[in-house]
Amino acid sequence: MKAYVYGPEGARISDVAQPKPKGTQVLVRVRACGLNRADTGMRKGHAHGAAGGVGTVLGMEWAGEVAELGPDAKGVKVGDRIMGSGSAAFAEYTLADHGRLFRAPSNMNFEEAATLPVALATMHNAVVTIGGVQPGQAVLIQGASSGVGLMAMQIARLKGARLVIGSSTDAYRRGRLKEYGADLAVDSSDPKWVDEVLKATNGEGVDLIVDQVSGKVANQNLAATKVLGRIVNVGRLGGTHADFNFDLHAARRISYIGVTFRTRTIEEVRAIFEEVRKDIWGAVESRKLQLPIDKVYPFDQIDQAFEHMEANKHLGKIVVTVP
Repeated sequence: MKAYVYGPEGARISDVAQPKPKGTQVLVRVRACGLNRADTGMRKGHAHGAAGGVGTVLGMEWAGEVAELGPDAKGVKVGDRIMGSGSAAFAEYTLADHGRLFRAPSNMNFEEAATLPVALATMHNAVVTIGGVQPGQAVLIQGASSGVGLMAMQIARLKGARLVIGSSTDAYRRGRLKEYGADLAVDSSDPKWVDEVLKATNGEGVDLIVDQVSGKVANQNLAATKVLGRIVNVGRLGGTHADFNFDLHAARRISYIGVTFRTRTIEEVRAIFEEVRKDIWGAVESRKLQLPIDKVYPFDQIDQAFEHMEANKHLGKIVVTVP
């Protein structure tokens, strides 16, 4: 089968053996894939948790059809339209654990379905389960113009947040955040953004920050969070190391929580997917929670799709279709 593989000379489309499902695995005939930031690093040979390196089939998000079931796989049957996340997505066929997938709603095509699994699982966990958002609270999403950021704002709004703030350093994308749930859009590269947040919250700060940037905004986040507020760190687009004001952290008694899928067990991941199904799946099926598709590329133009992502001018998801 055809797959997008990282090799000694970089990533390229290659012929590899079709995988065989074992245990609770499902073999998926992939029809569309969503690109994610982690893919860009792995495309250059960087590790992402335990994944990466020469011989790795790249990609982590897909939509398609069940082609075959492992002996212990449950909940789906051959022919079902599904979407999910995992490794080796950029291929004609991929394997997925039966607990790490969703049924693709009948009112979505494969391209639309491929935009959702990572954003839904990541941001329901960050905003609701870990972040503990409650009706009437104020929420700030750092890096809000990414696909997962746009989903985070929508989930916060769905769960009753009274004030949703999104950040983007790009003026065009910042101007569009209100379409996806933001009451206020701020530029996190402007030192005055903290003052804007404090003004919007009567000087108190927000109850919850979901931070995809970290690094250079770490101390500003502390200043923008209210006493006994929460910061959930889901990314490091602003760098992996930075100065940190421990005194301000202690004085405001902020809960600062780091989350990632890289160190979670399959049991933990299954539980996250189940929480999405139980809590917000009706909003997915009604299209209340959805993401814009910035551009769709055919599989043989996957390198161009990555170039488009790395140009960092897109809003929403970049999708690759698999013939």
